[in-house]
Amino acid sequence: MKALTANRLIDGEVVFWKAGAWVERFADAELFEGDAGEDAVATAKGQPTVVVEPYLIDLSEGPAGLAPVSYRERIRALGPTNEPTHGKQAEGGAAIEALQAATGAARSTGRVDLIRRK
Repeated sequence: MKALTANRLIDGEVVFWKAGAWVERFADAELFEGDAGEDAVATAKGQPTVVVEPYLIDLSEGPAGLAPVSYRERIRALGPTNEPTHGKQAEGGAAIEALQAATGAARSTGRVDLIRRK
């Protein structure tokens, strides 16, 4: 399972692809099986004035639901990590709980191994 993510050019916000548009919440992201997301990547790369560096991230089923495999991508989906009452994580809900409960630090396809969780 995969999701398409990027950063919005105007403000740097992490965004996710859903049915031809960008949404801010990981819970709203469109999910792709296998190579199905490649068409969305091509479309997203055709929007250089909207987003920067769109790419697919690997997802896995965790103890509380789907979450990115990469620790880096979980941080991006949760928002700032300086305080749990800030950013997207402050909103709560099942998707946020799944992101917070996910473990492991495997890298996404084609990405560098940045942070390892102990």
